[in-house]
Amino acid sequence: MKIYDDYLNTIKSAISADRKFRSKISTFEAYDKTLKKAFSYADLNKSIPQMQLLPSFNDLADEIGLKPNFDQKLGLHPDFAHLKGTDKTEFNYIVSVFIDIKGSTNLFSKYDPETVLIINTTIQRAAIHTCLVFGGYIHRLQGDGLFVYFGGKNIEPKTAALRALQSTSMFTYFVKNDLKNLFLEQDIDKIFTRIGIDLGKNKDVIWSMAGIGEISEVTTCSLHTSLASKMQGSAESNGIVLGDNVKSNTDLQFQELMQPVSKRTGNESDRYIFRIPSEKFFYTQYDLDWLNFLKLQSFILTDLTGEVKLKRKNVIPPDRKIENLRPVAAQNKPYLNGSNK
Repeated sequence: MKIYDDYLNTIKSAISADRKFRSKISTFEAYDKTLKKAFSYADLNKSIPQMQLLPSFNDLADEIGLKPNFDQKLGLHPDFAHLKGTDKTEFNYIVSVFIDIKGSTNLFSKYDPETVLIINTTIQRAAIHTCLVFGGYIHRLQGDGLFVYFGGKNIEPKTAALRALQSTSMFTYFVKNDLKNLFLEQDIDKIFTRIGIDLGKNKDVIWSMAGIGEISEVTTCSLHTSLASKMQGSAESNGIVLGDNVKSNTDLQFQELMQPVSKRTGNESDRYIFRIPSEKFFYTQYDLDWLNFLKLQSFILTDLTGEVKLKRKNVIPPDRKIENLRPVAAQNKPYLNGSNK
């Protein structure tokens, strides 16, 4: 997917400048004038700025009509920030997303620590930017992965669920395809992602401050926040698992792309991620067919090779007016019906 090319190019630059990598491709490193100088963490920040979108991501933001909020603070969702430093609580729905990135430990056997830092940070930054474009709130960074909220007081649950599915499907495509192809060239064991998503309804999600003083965050206490994390563990490599509340808050055409996890595993006990038999509560987890889901999005098209691309809006240049076409059409009178009007 072309919108991630800047991230891929940054990783390529870091790898090609890595000391271990260079020693493998040249036995005369000291005399090789073509070898690049080291690619530093500062170079990463120039290549992939923290607080702005690159042109390709701006195109995506324009296409879906959202602007990323770069003023976020970890552990401080803006709709509930006023709870910080208080003993107050509020009930409000939220969609919780856990994105776990696996396999990066293997990079240390191939590259210098700073190169590994650059690769991991670039992948994580790609995930953050993708979530921000779709209106997500980055709640917490967890190793190479992240925990994100979608929704709030002024967004409908159905819209929040859709945005969570859109952003995670796009990021999974990037990891499974673009990133995989890059690392295969380097003979690296695959890096993959696992994602869990669940929606807690208003009555089931309590917002409050957790921690003490400045060692604190505004977070949620909810079964469904916990289940999102647990579902991530149920996902296959580059898979997305979601809860029944997410499924019930999506359109029917998308629900057809959600199958109980037990269908994949062949183990009926995997159908439910959580049970309270005494209350007859059995909560189903589903695998999302994220690729076909992604192909159904209005901002996505698939080319003849099957590659997923961003659909660009048809922009009519400002000079394309009837008056501007008249001199050309005048030379072919049938199109003007011989009229001077």
